[in-house]
Amino acid sequence: MAHSAVASATGPIAQAAERFLTYLRDVRRLSQHTLSNYRRDLNALAQHCQAQGIADANAVTEADIRGWVAAMHRGGLGGASIQRRLSAARSFFGFLGRESGERCNPAAGVQAPRKPRRLPKTLDADQIGRYLTFDDESPVALRDRAMAELFYSSGLRLAELAALNMGDIDPHAQLLTVTGKGNKTRTVPVGAVALGALGAWLAVRPRQAGDAERALFTSNRGQRISVRNIQARLRLQGRKSGMRQDVHPHMLRHSFASHLLESSGDLRAVQEMLGHANISTTQIYTHLDFQHLARVYDSAHPRAKRRRDD
Repeated sequence: MAHSAVASATGPIAQAAERFLTYLRDVRRLSQHTLSNYRRDLNALAQHCQAQGIADANAVTEADIRGWVAAMHRGGLGGASIQRRLSAARSFFGFLGRESGERCNPAAGVQAPRKPRRLPKTLDADQIGRYLTFDDESPVALRDRAMAELFYSSGLRLAELAALNMGDIDPHAQLLTVTGKGNKTRTVPVGAVALGALGAWLAVRPRQAGDAERALFTSNRGQRISVRNIQARLRLQGRKSGMRQDVHPHMLRHSFASHLLESSGDLRAVQEMLGHANISTTQIYTHLDFQHLARVYDSAHPRAKRRRDD
C-alpha cells in the first residue's frame, strides 16, 4: 500500500490522491522518486483546497486552480516548481475523470507564470560612440570597425554577420540581405556611417582575400572569418575603448534595438529589422513596407543620415 500522499491534509481530496498514487505505483509502475514528487505536489494541492473550504475534488474549478497558482507565485515558488505541481494536478484530475467518466479537468487549461526574461545588457549612446572609435587604419582594424558598425547599424546576429557574402550588400540602395535562423531571409537598412566603414574595408579587402572568396568579412588567411574570431575581435575593441564589461555581438544587437525603439516607438518596425522567429521569408517580401522601415530607421537611428531621394 502506498504510504499517505497528503499526510498534513485530510478529507475526500486526500483519499482521492491516495487512490491515484496507488494507481501510479501498481499500474504505471512509477519509481519511488517520482511517487514522492507526486505526493508532495498533491499534498500542496490538498492543503490549498482545504484552506479554501473545498472539500471534494469534484468541486474544484479552473478558477480554484488559477487561485492556487497565484498563491504559489505570491509565495515565491519558482515557475518550474509551479509547472511540476500543475502537471501532477492535471494527471490527478485526469485520473478522476476516467474514474467517473463525466468530469472535466480543471487544471487542463492553466499554465504556470512565465519566468521574466532578463534582457541582455546594452551600451548607451555615449558608450557606443566611444566603442566605435577606431584609431588604427590597418586592414584588420578597418574590417573590425565595419563589423562592429554593421552589428549596431542593422541589429545582426553573430551567425548572420559571419555568413554575409559580397552579394548581400547593396550600397546604392543602402540595404543588406540577411539570412537568419531557419534560412529565413530579411532585408534591413544600413546606416550611412556603417556604409562608409564597409566601403573602407572593401577597399582593402583584396589584400586579404582572393577573387574567388565570397565572404564579406575574411580572416588574415583570406577565408571567411569565424564566429569565435569575431567575438574575440569585439572583446579586444571593448578593452581598447575602455569598456568595463565584455562587448559581444548580442550586446550591440540589443543596443541597436533599444536605441531605435526608444527613439521611434515603432515596435513592429524594430521587430522586422531584428528578424524575430515569427517573421517568414514570404511575409518579408509581401508585407514589409521597406520605405516605412527606411523612414523609421533614418529618422531614429543615432548613426544614420536621412537618405537622398533617388
